[in-house]
Amino acid sequence: MAKHQSQDHARYQNAQSALLDWYDRHHRDLPWRMPPDALKKGGRPNPYHVWLSEIMLQQTTVPTVKSYFAAFTQRWPKVTDLAAAHRDDVMAAWAGLGYYARARNLHKTAQIIAQDYDGVFPKGEKGLLELPGIGAYTAAAIAAIAFGQKAVVVDGNIERVVARWADLQTPLPKVKPDIYQVMSGLTPSLRAGDFAQAMMDLGATVCTASRRSGEQLSPPSCLICPLQPTCATTGDAAAVLPRKLPKKKRPDRHGIALIITDGQGNIVLERRPDQGMLGGLDVFPGSSWADGSAAISDYPIMPESPIGQFRSLHGSGQKLNQQAEHIFTHFRVILDIEKIEILDAKPQLPASMRWVAIADLPDLALPTVMVKTARLAGIM
Repeated sequence: MAKHQSQDHARYQNAQSALLDWYDRHHRDLPWRMPPDALKKGGRPNPYHVWLSEIMLQQTTVPTVKSYFAAFTQRWPKVTDLAAAHRDDVMAAWAGLGYYARARNLHKTAQIIAQDYDGVFPKGEKGLLELPGIGAYTAAAIAAIAFGQKAVVVDGNIERVVARWADLQTPLPKVKPDIYQVMSGLTPSLRAGDFAQAMMDLGATVCTASRRSGEQLSPPSCLICPLQPTCATTGDAAAVLPRKLPKKKRPDRHGIALIITDGQGNIVLERRPDQGMLGGLDVFPGSSWADGSAAISDYPIMPESPIGQFRSLHGSGQKLNQQAEHIFTHFRVILDIEKIEILDAKPQLPASMRWVAIADLPDLALPTVMVKTARLAGIM
């Protein structure tokens, strides 16, 4: 038993050393990251940059985040600058990244850091977890990467690497506790942040997700992997890991979007409430979104609703032949588009709506589905 434990300990140590050596030579050059050679010379990561990038990277790819990160840090170089910004400006700058609760929580957290922490981020996971929008993964990532603390960081890339390295056959999500346990043993006390980023880079560039071609799954690049000598699986055996339960079919939802203009270059927008879908964003008024394959009569603009009363006064608009489609995480939305032009005096709008200049639309916090709608309607 003791011999087995000694061999297992040596395997973990060898994996740590090999991965960090590989990271020193092959790390990705990312704008929010402190390179390992700079850290060895006494450099310190910028906690604001680490936090901002980690929030942006949730459900978003690295290439997309790079441009948003550059724009945010140029406009708001410090967390205190972001805290002082108007929330509408933050939401507008975030538009297109999706998952807009992240932007609302980003602004809240910046204000808390500025007001309650004198602009300095808490270093430990416990303190970080108390901030809006920071969950277990993000707290661990910030603690490890920004402050060098030993914290167990597990994202999607790391899940895949660990499942293959340890030959974990239980499907996701049930295997997550086992992945966490293995990663806890793998994470070194020294260079914990570099190790976490090395695992992320390995998953993104070498131990990549398998792609299906017919009946075959593409294997990872095991021959160039620094963990290959200590890995429990290789090639085709690794390609099927981590195992996943069959995906549920993404349902369709249907709705109506109204493009209400005044013939003088203005349009009606509605501000969504903070809680719920597209919270805090500007949208074109319309119906709710009904589930499934329901007929159009199942998602009407109700006559008694504020926009329904408005529509009854000014008549139905011109329905476009094209529909705006957008895929969210759990469903696809398909919007019919109606254009209504108000040629007489502008009517009183409900409290949640306002007139804005069409020319200002690119600078407002429009979600992607509304940008698609505007383009189909010929106003963007």
